[in-house]
Amino acid sequence: MKWFGNVYVNPPYSDIATWIQKAVFEYPNCNKIHMLLPAWTDRKWFHDYILNKYEIEFIKGKLKFGGQKNSARWGSMIVKIKP
Repeated sequence: MKWFGNVYVNPPYSDIATWIQKAVFEYPNCNKIHMLLPAWTDRKWFHDYILNKYEIEFIKGKLKFGGQKNSARWGSMIVKIKP
């Protein structure tokens, strides 16, 4: 499936690298791509695909979705991939 326009991606944590590769492939067709990712700066995918390549915004604190009792166990970041 082709991506176009403004794209927001919250990939499954089990397959983050594949989704980042897809975003990098699709970004020429898009206005912008924002990815919500765990702030796992020790991972290979972070160093191979994100660091020093795209704008990163670290989210202060830990996310809490919907009416959930607990927050996420780790921090998050928004990675902005723009053509």
